[in-house]
Amino acid sequence: MKSPVVKRSIVVAGHKTSVSLEEAFWNGMKEISSERDLTLSELVGEIDGHRQQGNLSSAIRLFVLDYFRKRASGSAKTTDGKSSDNTDAAAQMSHQENT
Repeated sequence: MKSPVVKRSIVVAGHKTSVSLEEAFWNGMKEISSERDLTLSELVGEIDGHRQQGNLSSAIRLFVLDYFRKRASGSAKTTDGKSSDNTDAAAQMSHQENT
């Protein structure tokens, strides 16, 4: 089953931009932002601020993938039950791809 790409407008660092992601990634972003008590705009702003290259949609996909991989392995939660800081996940993934 193919997930259609959904284009949404979002404000990042005070600027309106459009981001195209599959619905599964939008749902993942909503879940992460809710767990971290952030708005989607705030979370995307953090991802945008830590990416080293590539487009924003790709950085978001890498961030969501890394977040859920870490959560599946048990490392995305802190001892108090809150999500750990994964804001540099996309930058780390990008760095690993370039080495």
